[in-house]
Amino acid sequence: MDMNVLPRMHPDNLTEADRRLVAAIQHGLPLVSHPYAELGAQCGLSEGEVINRLAALLADGTIKRLGVVVRHRELGYRANAMVVWDIDDAKVSELGHCIGRFDFVTLCYRRPRRLPAWPYNLFCMIHGQDREAVLERVRQIEQHCGLAKVPHEVLFSRRRFKQRGALYAPVQSGMPR
Repeated sequence: MDMNVLPRMHPDNLTEADRRLVAAIQHGLPLVSHPYAELGAQCGLSEGEVINRLAALLADGTIKRLGVVVRHRELGYRANAMVVWDIDDAKVSELGHCIGRFDFVTLCYRRPRRLPAWPYNLFCMIHGQDREAVLERVRQIEQHCGLAKVPHEVLFSRRRFKQRGALYAPVQSGMPR
């Protein structure tokens, strides 16, 4: 079944338990051995109920996705670059899949060009311990995916912005931040 055609649950139709769960997860999962049990304790649900409710909220589109925000600098990755490519539109999907197969590529997505100043339509994020490591990874992509002659730029980050998910529910007193 195509998950994109399922109706989204209207916020007014959420149960109070669902509201507490959404409020709890928007600040991230607790870093404990059983995060769903911990969330359940905060929300008055069992571990199984948390898992089932999250699965239902994902399935009906109320929650679009659950993901991890990695703090790369804390893991020793000091060089972070967005590589932007000017890919032929007929090949962008194929080449995006090729690039996305590399385990060091953390994001790979298509965006519209903004001509004449911005000709790039495929973006990928690469993290490395230093700039040369990132540039070597770009060379690997060029060689493996046949992109050596394709116009691109490697845009290294100069600063890090706060990384977090979206806020959907008001902060509940007693809920961890």
